[in-house]
Amino acid sequence: MTRGQAVNPNVCGVTAVVAVIDGKWKTSLLWLLEAGPQRPAELRRLLPGLSEKVLTQALREMESDGLVHREVYDILPLKTVYSLTDFGRRLSDALGPISDLGHERLDRMAAAQVEQVEQVERVGQVELPTS
Repeated sequence: MTRGQAVNPNVCGVTAVVAVIDGKWKTSLLWLLEAGPQRPAELRRLLPGLSEKVLTQALREMESDGLVHREVYDILPLKTVYSLTDFGRRLSDALGPISDLGHERLDRMAAAQVEQVEQVERVGQVELPTS
């Protein structure tokens, strides 16, 4: 999926939305910004493994796509704060049920894994006949 699909009027609406949140960090950034405006350093602290370069790129793309607003305060040192736009908040709200489905899937997978472990333990408890 490419970001170009986000502006192509001939694609499915879901594809257009997924294109703007595609990537490793964008949904996490949306989730963190739901709580309120954040400075970039705070976002990096909350997402270990996210480099400054990738954070900057993701936030610029999200700003370009209308998901976040960047406010730069003209003080020394410069202070930059990111917040969700109305569109970003609506998208985040729309992703809530998808998140619920994801958690439901994870719960089912965990239960299946527990069941597999229990089956292996039951098989291990069965005594094999000796000859």
